[in-house]
Amino acid sequence: MLKGHQSWIFENNPVIAGTAAIVGPFEGQGPLAHDFDIVHGDLRLGQDSWEKAERTLLEEAANLAIEKAGITKESINFLIGGDLMNQIISSTFAARTLQIPYIGVFGACSTSMESLALAANLVNSGSAKYVMSSACSHNATAEKQFRYPTEYGSQKPPTAQYSVTGAGVSVLTQHGEGPYVTSATMGRVVDMGITDPFNMGAAMAPAAVDTIQAHFRDLQIEPGYYDLIVTGDLSKVGYAIANELFDKHKFPIHQTVYKDCGMMMYDYEKQTVQAGGSGCGCSATVTYGHLLRRMREKELNRILVVATGALLSPISYQQGETIPCIAHAVSIENEVRKL
Repeated sequence: MLKGHQSWIFENNPVIAGTAAIVGPFEGQGPLAHDFDIVHGDLRLGQDSWEKAERTLLEEAANLAIEKAGITKESINFLIGGDLMNQIISSTFAARTLQIPYIGVFGACSTSMESLALAANLVNSGSAKYVMSSACSHNATAEKQFRYPTEYGSQKPPTAQYSVTGAGVSVLTQHGEGPYVTSATMGRVVDMGITDPFNMGAAMAPAAVDTIQAHFRDLQIEPGYYDLIVTGDLSKVGYAIANELFDKHKFPIHQTVYKDCGMMMYDYEKQTVQAGGSGCGCSATVTYGHLLRRMREKELNRILVVATGALLSPISYQQGETIPCIAHAVSIENEVRKL
């Protein structure tokens, strides 16, 4: 059901029946390591290219999420997913292997919640019994496509971020015990004129704030409704800017705990990640690994995940274009929402 201008309320309460979060070796050295289902020790995952390794991450996560949901692959009506590669090839090739009807989406690093929101809408409307949502990224593939291949050893400024190697997958269904996907707010494209591909946090922060404000405006609730609001991958620079914008707009973010997945993924003292984590796999693995574990253990009951994405294209950047951004918000709760 449409609520306000750009939000959906899922009155039939789609259930997250199974999740999987699989990461690479560097992510396995961070503070959330024990919350991931699998930590690979080899960045290539035994494949002969970075791209094949990324695809393998997603295939493994998909199969594990299906297993944890207690169903068969044939039960899944649709797979909704995307990634950062040209023509979202990681998701497309994984869908080829899985042979599940496929809806490819692209929201850059916001894809994790874009796919989850669309999956919830299909389940909520009765258009599907089981829908899988996914997002993945790989540090070496992202660096090669958007900046400089890792092998170049290029220097990065402090504002740069470290792309997460990981895949996160969820399976939604119509019946069962929570957590439930209760609402979603789809963001607008926001462009504040940033042109620096090494400063994605500054570019994405205004989009995150815009979507968060829209969510509370549409649903007519206060930030204190949630135990936690988490953005996708603003990291240190964008997180600081977002807080400044909340203050400027007199938005009461202080009513709740506000964190960022890009800052949660790594240990700043021990790992060289500049401003923090990024990539489609960042919010996907933090949400489906760390946050959902905390919800199942009742440490959290209501969370709002606001995945953030810089819609950076190497082609448009080379033509002098700015970097448009977007953010999509999804609320996940342990109890059925009553608004």
